[in-house]
Amino acid sequence: FYDETESQKYSSNSHIIAIQAEMTERAMELLALPEDNSALILDVGCGSGLSGEVVTDAGHMWIGMDISLPMLNVAVEREVSGDLILKDMGHGVPFKAGTFDGAISISALQWLCHANASDQNPRKRLLRFFQSLYASLARGARAVFQFYPENSDQSELITQQAVKAGFSGGLVIDFPNSSKAKKVFLVLMTGGPQLLPKGLSEESGSHHVANAGRRTFAMASRDKKGKPSKGSRAWIESKKERARKQGKDVKESSKYTGRKRRRL
Repeated sequence: FYDETESQKYSSNSHIIAIQAEMTERAMELLALPEDNSALILDVGCGSGLSGEVVTDAGHMWIGMDISLPMLNVAVEREVSGDLILKDMGHGVPFKAGTFDGAISISALQWLCHANASDQNPRKRLLRFFQSLYASLARGARAVFQFYPENSDQSELITQQAVKAGFSGGLVIDFPNSSKAKKVFLVLMTGGPQLLPKGLSEESGSHHVANAGRRTFAMASRDKKGKPSKGSRAWIESKKERARKQGKDVKESSKYTGRKRRRL
């Protein structure tokens, strides 16, 4: 675990901040939250609140839990907007049924696979965590975990315990053929089986599409809040890009996209 010095270093490292933000943005996409609604998100292993800031910027509220007091102290010093709880996730999620509209976790889940004391059983701790998380989520909500599995056996153990707790879903792997860009996400769903989102790949060009979308927004007409005007080409493209990143099949745009139709 991080002590106070290491917690400060971690939370002020510009490279770490950028990576955390990128992975959190992807996790939020995979949550597939309803648009234009503010949701309450649980951030498991929230650390110093780097991931929580992304949730805040997306217009949502959040509660973070972490086992490291030094990390939470840094979060308090940084004046993050979320509420914070000192809690070992292996002991379960301490919230009422149906509290959260979604849950995310960045770079934390793999630690449940390790026994740090003689009385810790990873299999039991994983099941306790997933059972309590399942109960704390609203019907139809998702939980998305970015994590670093040591091997396929570890991934299988985690997935098995999640399914045993009632979740459906599985692994979504972005850029599986890249040693540097590869990221593993566990996407868990409540409320019955659903289609698992597709992972991003070099072939899909998803990361290039995202950049193109940002360029389009800069030139597009905007409303008073600075967003592309509803019905404009930029607005339509942003909706399509969001759907693509959630793993949905989306029809390609044509030269007529965003044009007003003539009335006959």
